[in-house]
Amino acid sequence: MTRRSLILAGGGLKVAYQAGVLQVLLDEAELTFDHTDGASGGVFNLAMYCQGMSGREIADNWRKLSPLKGVTPNWRELPKGPYARSLFTLDGYRRRVFPEWGLDWARIRATDQEATFNLYNFSANELEVVTADGMDEERFCAGVALPMWFPPVVIDGQTYIDPVYLTDGNVEEAIRRGCDELWIVWTVSRRHRWRDGFIANYFHIIETTANGQLQHWLRRIEANNAAIRRGDEGEFGRPIEVRLLEGEVPLNYLINFSRDRFAQAVELGVQRARSWCTEQGIPWKPGAPPGRPDDRTRLRFTERMVGRVVFGEDEDPQGTPPEVRPAADLALHVTVDIQGVDRFLVDPAHEAALRGEVVCQELGGRLPIDRGTFQLFVEHDDPQHLRMLYRVFFADRAGHPLTLSGYKDVREDSRKGVWKDTSVLHTRVLRGHVHADEESEAETVASGTIRIRPSDFLKQLTTFRVEAPTLPGRVTTLGRFGQFFAGKLWDVYAQNVLPWSPL
Repeated sequence: MTRRSLILAGGGLKVAYQAGVLQVLLDEAELTFDHTDGASGGVFNLAMYCQGMSGREIADNWRKLSPLKGVTPNWRELPKGPYARSLFTLDGYRRRVFPEWGLDWARIRATDQEATFNLYNFSANELEVVTADGMDEERFCAGVALPMWFPPVVIDGQTYIDPVYLTDGNVEEAIRRGCDELWIVWTVSRRHRWRDGFIANYFHIIETTANGQLQHWLRRIEANNAAIRRGDEGEFGRPIEVRLLEGEVPLNYLINFSRDRFAQAVELGVQRARSWCTEQGIPWKPGAPPGRPDDRTRLRFTERMVGRVVFGEDEDPQGTPPEVRPAADLALHVTVDIQGVDRFLVDPAHEAALRGEVVCQELGGRLPIDRGTFQLFVEHDDPQHLRMLYRVFFADRAGHPLTLSGYKDVREDSRKGVWKDTSVLHTRVLRGHVHADEESEAETVASGTIRIRPSDFLKQLTTFRVEAPTLPGRVTTLGRFGQFFAGKLWDVYAQNVLPWSPL
């Protein structure tokens, strides 16, 4: 009989993404597990799981988390400078976050789940695995007591710290307990891009140990399975199947001041887990959307872009160079209409409606947009390669349906700079009303680039209009949008300052 283990690996605050994954695995796919393991930040979600919370309840706890509630500087130690015991304490989590999450240690100890929490006993120089029936708040905090950031926890005269330098996901414990399927939810970055600076280096050390151990165990499992296929016994005496669901999460491991960032990470986990389940052939049924208060906020602004397009296919089959093909001026005048700013900010699609007109004399003059969509800073292959996507449906003077599809490319290795990346729209005019998944087969009528001129950008800044029930609500809504916009640019262009924006 197959035994299935769920390994909730660490990743600091990035495990908010893991909570979104749990909503899908536990509730929407209705999966059950014979054993669950948590290490470092993964113990946050493991404790809630042991208490009997649903995946949705775990995810909602992260969606609602205000990050400043857990921030408590270690004021007594800070004057010691480099000799301070830690920069922060876990007192904020103990007094505010854990009660808000509803953690109940008696219920956690009474769980019928087979669960293991990992601590590192510094006094004994060994990893200590604690089952749920032996957990309490002190041991729980010891499991996330990351050196330098939080003080170690002393229990019965023994000093405990976060086990991350030894393991960030205890694969060995799952195998030792007889599990044949290992479902690993991994949020430690595997991008292997080195960044300078003490903070970046600190987390690179963690990435080195965590990813190195993961690779070590994956190779041992692969060798074991290969031996069994050859007819040998193998190291573990049975085949081990690994199902690895990993994610690059655009959230700093520890430094975050934005509640929206947590919600965005959760929704990204939900989206990725659903796609992953589909790819793996795991059936799932979408749950109800997150329960949010009635969102009566709205934000609008106008944008004007002008440029030229060349008629014909992007790659002319007859080899006619673009400069000798018919060309035309083209302008796009649109109003971006975000209805429900909360939804817009946390949804990974970041989609709003567009209305306005396409202006091109060769196509028929001023052509009203039937309907359109705008997506702001959506990932394109990588969290540091973002795009702004435009898609508008309209018709030429003869009534033939057309689509204008465009994107602005925002990427860390761009040599053009932030202004050109965010102001130049790579544009195609397509025959018919073409959706994104149909574009590769669509006929191109014209293509080129249009751009925001500096004078038009200055005008655009005066067009922002915010609707909310109260004046403070309008100010807050505009501020959240500004934080989102600036934070995403930080994610791409300011990685050398601090990996992932804290806003």
